Amino acid sequence: MKKNTSITKNQPASCLVTMQTQFPIVAIGASAGGLEALDLFLRSVPEKCGMAFVIVQHLDPNRQGVLPELLQRATSMPVTQVTDRQKVLPDNVYVIPPNHDMSLLHGILHLFEPSGSHGLRLPIDVFFRSVAFDQQERSIGVILSGMGSDGTLGLQSIKENTGVVFVQSPESAKFDSMPRSAIENGLADFIALPEELPGKIIEYLQHAPRLASAASEKFSDGIEKVVVILRSQTGHDFSLYKQTTLSRRIERRMGIHLIRHISDYVKFLRENPEEGKILFKELLIGVTSFFRDSAAWERLKNDILPRLV
Repeated sequence: MKKNTSITKNQPASCLVTMQTQFPIVAIGASAGGLEALDLFLRSVPEKCGMAFVIVQHLDPNRQGVLPELLQRATSMPVTQVTDRQKVLPDNVYVIPPNHDMSLLHGILHLFEPSGSHGLRLPIDVFFRSVAFDQQERSIGVILSGMGSDGTLGLQSIKENTGVVFVQSPESAKFDSMPRSAIENGLADFIALPEELPGKIIEYLQHAPRLASAASEKFSDGIEKVVVILRSQTGHDFSLYKQTTLSRRIERRMGIHLIRHISDYVKFLRENPEEGKILFKELLIGVTSFFRDSAAWERLKNDILPRLV
């Protein structure tokens, strides 16, 4: 393959290959105006970055997909249209084919016939949800230019699983509905120009503390201090929350602010009450799933509770 020398401008120099054994899979959603944003994004990804990029773009179901060829001009990484049961590899870009839904399971991409009419389909939500379940706290979601709100519900799943969300700044998007929907629903951890987002992703991954640190006595002591501060700032007591839940949410916030040590985050939290409000909301994100199993709750209401009463 001919090397693309145009991608060296404004590229972050660091890569992720040596920093972790499980490489990051970056899920990208785009729609109207997304081609330009994707081009700028990929041109800013450094060579051999150790990441894989999976793109879900709203495409005309009746036209042959040409997006891989267009995006190949922006990067030296191989850009391929996904085939069913394709394994995701680092330093590759994958593009959803037209008229398909796509899911990720154990690092394998699976294609499905669309379940609804073209006007009602939300392929970005479908894929983001599967990434959230498959990658858990390692989930990375990116929303670029597009009309509508596709991707917002999928980003909610990513956040519930302690993943991280990057959003194109609405001012830079040709169509700002999708970025604004993510931002207005409080899901965006980072908001930046499309060419700045790869650097933000790399910076976050390099500074995000590892969950192994949660086992240390110093980290546990720091979590207790965070709980005390939250109780003071919000009036809510999280001392009975599961330690792993607290650790993941706190470590995620530390990574977002590029803070390596829990003691520094405690200081940051005390000095920035707005951070306390954000952490408080994120600790409650998973609670929304409590009533999602509607069949079980219907049986409880209509069968079990009446018998008990």
